[in-house]
Amino acid sequence: MTDSSEPAEPSEFPDRTNRDTSRTPAENAQLALLLEVAGTPKPGNVDREHEYPDLRFEHFLAGAVGAREGLAMAEAGEPVGEAFERAVRGMATQRGGNTHFGALLLLAPLVRAAAAEDLTSGGVAAVVASTTVEDASDFYRAFEHVDVAVADPPEGWGDLDVRRGERAIPTLRERDLTLQDVMESSAERDGVAREWVARFERSFRLADRLAALEGSVTERAARAYLEALAAEPDTFVAINHDVETAHEVTDRAAAVLSGEESVEEFAEELIEREINPGTTADITAAGLFVALERGLEI
Repeated sequence: MTDSSEPAEPSEFPDRTNRDTSRTPAENAQLALLLEVAGTPKPGNVDREHEYPDLRFEHFLAGAVGAREGLAMAEAGEPVGEAFERAVRGMATQRGGNTHFGALLLLAPLVRAAAAEDLTSGGVAAVVASTTVEDASDFYRAFEHVDVAVADPPEGWGDLDVRRGERAIPTLRERDLTLQDVMESSAERDGVAREWVARFERSFRLADRLAALEGSVTERAARAYLEALAAEPDTFVAINHDVETAHEVTDRAAAVLSGEESVEEFAEELIEREINPGTTADITAAGLFVALERGLEI
């Protein structure tokens, strides 16, 4: 994990606080999901040129469209957990299964902060800190809609394994756990939860990187994704395979950036091995949203 004490790179955006008003935050969130999957190549993930037999480009397009109502709820100031659960329910109406669960978990509080005109680390941290037990309950309900690969729960959290879905809600209420509490319990093993705890540091850094890069937005997204993959092992890979594989993928991504490996061959190999760095893709979508809100032009 990046040391949060390190200063962030200077933003290339002229003004961090003045958002582009040509689209609403919910529209920018939906656009970020579409731009993320359109960027290519993104080794191991679905894009315009790479698919899995049962998880295709079209599923991601449909998932982004289905998430629209939940994103609009976050923009309108509805509870983050409720907005997230509704976004996941809409996303899950396509036949591919889980296309955006982690990305939506990042986008819900970011959209809420943007709508409040405080899309900053502090602004989104305040949204996270305001979450309630009911937000946590809605988070668990979201697991009823789609299968999600997750790490085993920490010691003492067996009754709160997210794979139990709604059955865990009475325990949540009994222990008075908010959604922030749930994310803190998972942060060591899950990169999306870690973003919640670390004030969305990687998402904001990736947004700055998108602004600094040249080319089309989809080209920038693919490059920023690869750089993020090379910077930190992907926790989704670690969960689905093992920690050693996650580190291998990070090292290989660094080799691609240095010109030692072909990005296309790397992308094809990860698809063949069914190695999907999904957490890095989720953070790329979140970074795209922040960049769009700050005025990144399409």
